[in-house]
Amino acid sequence: MAINPPADVAADLGPAEARHRWVAAALDFCRRRSLGAVGAVVVVVMILMALSATALAPYDPLAVDFGSMLSAPSAQHWLGTDSFGRDVLSRLIYGSRTALLVGFGAAFLGSTVGAILGVGSAYFGGRVDLYLQRVMDVFLSFPLIILALAIVAILGNSLQNVTMAIMVPMIPRCALVIRSSGLAIREMPYVDAARAAGFGHARIILRHMLPNVMAPFLIMLTAFLGQAILLEASLSFLGLGVQEPTASWGLMLRGAAVEFAETAPWMAIFPGLAISLAVFAFSLFGDSLRDALDPKLRSL
Repeated sequence: MAINPPADVAADLGPAEARHRWVAAALDFCRRRSLGAVGAVVVVVMILMALSATALAPYDPLAVDFGSMLSAPSAQHWLGTDSFGRDVLSRLIYGSRTALLVGFGAAFLGSTVGAILGVGSAYFGGRVDLYLQRVMDVFLSFPLIILALAIVAILGNSLQNVTMAIMVPMIPRCALVIRSSGLAIREMPYVDAARAAGFGHARIILRHMLPNVMAPFLIMLTAFLGQAILLEASLSFLGLGVQEPTASWGLMLRGAAVEFAETAPWMAIFPGLAISLAVFAFSLFGDSLRDALDPKLRSL
C-alpha cells in the first residue's frame, strides 16, 4: 500500500535522477516565484553570515572602546559604533546568530508540538478533540506578544526561556491549521486500512497522518520564523529578552535610546533594517512556499 506516493517514487529514483528532480523543482520555483526566490536568497545569506560570524566580523562584538564611542560610519567602522564604542557591524553579524537560534528553535518546536497536537486532536476526535480545542482557544485569546511577555516574566529572561516564551504562543496556531488537514486525512482509505490491519494509534498517527500534513507544517514553520525573529527583537527591546552583553538586534535598538536619535542615528537605522529585511525575507519565502505547495495555486 502506497502511503505517500511522491516519497515512494523519489525513493525508486537513482541519485542522479533525484538530484535532477530537485534542481528542476528549484529552477521552476525561482521562475514562477521570483519574490520567493529573492527571500530564499536573503535567508541563505543570513544563515551563512551567522555560521561565519567569527570570520566575517571585523571586531569582537563585546569589545568596548571608550575612545571610539558614537563614531560615525567610516573606513575603520563601516556602520559606526554604539555608546560603548562597540562596532555596530560586528554586533549585527553576531546578532544574526541570536535571531536565527531563537527563531529556528521557537518556530520548529512550536510547529512540531502544534502539528502533533493537531493531528492527535483530529484523529481521536470526540472529547479529546473538544477539550484540546478549548485549551487552544484559551491560548489564542491572548496576543502573541502579551503571552510571550507573561511567560518570560515568569520563567526569566535567559536564551532558553525566551525561546520557550516565543514557542508556546505558536503551538495553538499551528495546531488549528494542522487539525483541519488532519480531519480530511482521517477519512482517507489508507487510514481505514491501517485500522483494519490492527495498527496502534501511535503508528497510524506517526506513519500515516503526520507525513501527509508536511506541506502545511512547512508553511507554518516558515511563517513562524519571521514572527519569532520579530518577537525576540521586541522582547529584547523591552528588556525581557536576552541580556547584555549578548549581541542581539533588539538590544541594539534598545541601546539606541532617544538621546542618541539625533547624534547617532546609525545605532537604530542598521539594526532596524536588519530586522525588517529578515522578517520580510521569511514572509516572502513562506508565502511563495505556500503557493508552490498548494495544489490549487500550483499551476498559477
